[in-house]
Amino acid sequence: MSWPALYAQLVGANHHSTSLGKIWLSVLFIFRVMVLVVAAESVWGDEQTDFVCNTLQLVFVSTPTLLVAMYVAYRKHNDKKRLLQSSSKAAFLSSKSQEEELEILKKQRMPITGALWWTYFCSLVVRLLFEGGFMYALYVVYDGFQMPRLVQCDQWPCPNLVDCFISRPTEKTIFTVFMATASSICMVLNMAELAYLVAKAVTR
Repeated sequence: MSWPALYAQLVGANHHSTSLGKIWLSVLFIFRVMVLVVAAESVWGDEQTDFVCNTLQLVFVSTPTLLVAMYVAYRKHNDKKRLLQSSSKAAFLSSKSQEEELEILKKQRMPITGALWWTYFCSLVVRLLFEGGFMYALYVVYDGFQMPRLVQCDQWPCPNLVDCFISRPTEKTIFTVFMATASSICMVLNMAELAYLVAKAVTR
């Protein structure tokens, strides 16, 4: 997984988001991705194959934002085509001024109205569903975010019921609780952003 590439895409999408969306991105990468990358190797060690779930969670909750980026790119592509068609009809428009208009169009922040509002709203709802689903799964798998010290195994290749001790259970519990807390903060930010979008739409 290329986290820098994902970060670059999300930053591009967040250029058109609200202030709460920018805070969400900071929380996602500073308190979740960076901690995941730094702590996973040291805490999980040889058991990193069981850590795919946490990585998947971050990928899934980031994906809806990429849909917003795709829609913005689509809109800007259409605006660029219209600008080029109109400038080709106006012979007096110099190539320099055309380049300037294209640069302004590229950096312009799109208002969150119309179809972009609905795209943004749906991305937040999907993001919340992913966060909630993964939080529930994490709670069920770890039985309340508590990493057990001892697991009794009765599966192959164990011939009888045997005790399996999990390495570094305290560190893993702390890490899991931290990730769950960061996920909860992201959910609160998503709900606040949803409320903000609805309030802006109503007042508009």
